[in-house]
Amino acid sequence: MHLDGSCHCGAVRFSLESAHPYPYNLCYCSICRKTGGAGGYAINLGGDAATLKVEGEAHVRIYQAMIGEGAERQQSPAKRHFCGECGAHLWVWDPRWPELVHPLASAIDTPLPVPPERTHLMLGSKAAWVQVRADPQDKHFDDYPDESIAQWHARLGLAC
Repeated sequence: MHLDGSCHCGAVRFSLESAHPYPYNLCYCSICRKTGGAGGYAINLGGDAATLKVEGEAHVRIYQAMIGEGAERQQSPAKRHFCGECGAHLWVWDPRWPELVHPLASAIDTPLPVPPERTHLMLGSKAAWVQVRADPQDKHFDDYPDESIAQWHARLGLAC
C-alpha cells in the first residue's frame, strides 16, 4: 500500500510503500509516550525503507533516546525523525533492521485500514494515568510482543 505522510506545519512531506499498514501496535514505553504519544502510546506502521521519499528534508531532525539504567545507560540505535519546525514525530529508523522504516500512524495522511485486533505493548512502562482501552480480542504485553509487525499481518491474512 502506498502511504503519504506529513508533519503538522507542512514543512516535511514523505511517502513510502508498506506491506504492513494496519495501525494496531500501541506502544506505551516512555520514549514513544513522551516523543509522540499524546494518548499515552504511539502507533508505528511497517514500511519499506528503500521506498522512503522525503520533501523538506532540511527540516528533519533526529533524536536518539537514552535507554537503560545506571552504568548500562546508552544511546539507542533507533533514530526518531521529527519536523524541526512543528515538532511532529514522523518515523523511526533503526540500523539493526535497515530495510524497514516505521512511520507513525499519526503522521500518515492516507486513509489507513482498521485493524481487527490491536497489540498493546510495553505495558510494564506505561504511565499510571493511562487507561488501556482494549477490546476482548486485543493482545497485551508488559514488554515486546511475541510476533513482528509482518507476522501479525500474515497471521490475520492482512498483508497488502
